[in-house]
Amino acid sequence: MDTISKPDTTSATRTLCEFLSAIRYEDLPPAVVARTEELFLDWLASALAGKDARPTRIMEKFAAVMGPREGDSEILVSRKRTSPMFAALINGAASHFVEQDDLHNSSVLHPGTVVFPAVFAVAQCARLSGRDFLTAAVAGYECGIRVGEFLGRSHYKVFHTTGTAGKLAAAAGVAHLLKLDAERMQHCLGSAGTMAAGLWEFLRDAADSKQLHTAKAAADGLMAAYLARDGFTGARQIFEGKQGMAAGMSSDSDVKCLTDQLGKRWATAETSFKFHASCRHTHPSADALLALMQTHKLKAQDIASVTAHVHQGAIDVLGPVTDPQTIHQSKFSMGFVLALAANLGRASLADFTNEALRDVQLRAFHDKVKMALDPEVDQAYPKRWLGHVSVVMRDGRKLDQRITSPKGDPDNMLTRAELEDKAMRLSAFTDGAKPDEMKEMIARVWRLHDEADVRGFVARKA
Repeated sequence: MDTISKPDTTSATRTLCEFLSAIRYEDLPPAVVARTEELFLDWLASALAGKDARPTRIMEKFAAVMGPREGDSEILVSRKRTSPMFAALINGAASHFVEQDDLHNSSVLHPGTVVFPAVFAVAQCARLSGRDFLTAAVAGYECGIRVGEFLGRSHYKVFHTTGTAGKLAAAAGVAHLLKLDAERMQHCLGSAGTMAAGLWEFLRDAADSKQLHTAKAAADGLMAAYLARDGFTGARQIFEGKQGMAAGMSSDSDVKCLTDQLGKRWATAETSFKFHASCRHTHPSADALLALMQTHKLKAQDIASVTAHVHQGAIDVLGPVTDPQTIHQSKFSMGFVLALAANLGRASLADFTNEALRDVQLRAFHDKVKMALDPEVDQAYPKRWLGHVSVVMRDGRKLDQRITSPKGDPDNMLTRAELEDKAMRLSAFTDGAKPDEMKEMIARVWRLHDEADVRGFVARKA
């Protein structure tokens, strides 16, 4: 006969699980509710922009073979419906393709692209209210962000945190929707943690793994929650245990991060929006270069060289991309992103094209850019993503520019009008939604806290 150990009631993991299972809509400050709606709009539009992307199409083909032909959860990019698990899988992949989904700084986690696919799919299937959905999303964000912070900087050097901590985030969000108590929440996170994966090696090959990371994080987190609901057990010490996540995935983990100011610090509201359509590690340098060029009224052709002074994480992630050959690789190239910023004054979604990759002027500027580790920038990271660039002009002048917060950070936030404009551009990118449709979706998101049912965003109601 199997024996089950006594419930753990004292660990940091348990404290986190008790908090996650106990969150109620009434506990959420109005500003956190409003920010969660903004984050959902940003995710929704990012998912629509992933329509017809090759990784998305492959995921759809897989789901058509392996999943049900009908269901209660919407596949945003195709307007079809399927089971929650396969909707989470496809929407998770689609929403991370154009590199416009949100990021939380200190955890270096993209929470929206893993939390919302899972929670949205389950909430639709269960015909739950907007308040249920928003509360569960907050539970997912609060969990994933703290797990990412717990795993530390060493984890991110090898592991894509959105694929690892993101799995726990999705699991916590769905577990909250399923009303799991602290004991089952703990088993849920144990199962999610043992499945956590996602390695950065794909960047060297321009592989599609980044979309696989988010797809599987959303779907596997959902799976872990449903299994725990029905009594499936998982490791109770998946974070701190001798053979847990910290032991295998980190050399600088900090268990205190798991319970940091629970109920007082709402990490969800700290999440940043992405202004440029590229890896977030390029944004501080891009903003600093744009500020420098505007201040000194510079032209790209007048610049002889650019040094982006960066943190080590930027070197780890962007360093392998020395000669971008695909649109996706170009979003992880500091040289290419700064070339767009210098020549066009922006690095927006429509600027990353195959034609741009072959553009002689952009390639020439790309070759002028180098990265250098900056101790001040590195020390501030990941809590602050400082921007610092040095430029040498063709006439011999040397110019320098620093910024303290890239556009989209909590202290340099996008307005709701800017978020609406971004959503309209994202949805139009691959005709994911017609303008009138997107305007209706935006209006619905702003009243999500009063919605009785979250079904029928892009397809017919079940």
